[in-house]
Amino acid sequence: MSAVLPSSTGTTDSAWRELHEAATIPYKKGGSFAWHFARGKLGRDPVFRGLLERGLIGPEHRRVVDIGCGQGLFASLLASMSRMQAQGRWPSSWKATPPAADYTGIELMPKDVARAEASIGHLQPAPKLVCADMCTAPLPECDLVVILDVLHYVNIDAQDGVLQRVRDALQRGGKPNARLLLRVGDASSKRGFAISQWVDRTVTRIRGHKVSPTWGRPLADWIAVLQRLGFSVQSIPMSEGTPFANVLLVADLEPSA
Repeated sequence: MSAVLPSSTGTTDSAWRELHEAATIPYKKGGSFAWHFARGKLGRDPVFRGLLERGLIGPEHRRVVDIGCGQGLFASLLASMSRMQAQGRWPSSWKATPPAADYTGIELMPKDVARAEASIGHLQPAPKLVCADMCTAPLPECDLVVILDVLHYVNIDAQDGVLQRVRDALQRGGKPNARLLLRVGDASSKRGFAISQWVDRTVTRIRGHKVSPTWGRPLADWIAVLQRLGFSVQSIPMSEGTPFANVLLVADLEPSA
């Protein structure tokens, strides 16, 4: 059975709308806030569609660790991707994603974990949701680690510690295409970085969490630390349609690392 739609019968815009709807419906179970947050985040943040359309999540990335997972949007998106492919509703221009991801989400905030469990706890394979500090939580063997807008919540030494442990978890996974997808703010772009930090603090308050200090780095410093850990790094601007200075770092573990 074909797993894709010919490009002539399905546009990526319509496929994305279908995917957005499918990935956000489960959050009705988690309450009004969870549902509206999911729809707004998946619909307006360019990173989710950007990951898909750039083919950055391949079928080989089955074991996924999502650090700072919030209410587990990425797990719901992965599951919806799997269903669309199984139903033959996948645009031919999109690369296949894992048919059944083994997902582990790590989140510090108990309220977000509770919303995730209420909304996507029923998915199969069942996502593993861990309420823990990313600086100390054990990281399972994996093929793909996703960290979106999270590392700036801890200081530079702690950031380095998390990245070291991510590298080790990917190494233990043993796959040749092990990858880290890391979105950060580029502190060398002062205006965009300041706006993103202001918005971040505002959203943190809306989600009912305490606002803490943050730590940023220039893009060159982020790339340098990843290269020292044995990653080859590609940077992709990921602020389309926003005033932010966000950059997605696609970090592939070198075979010799």
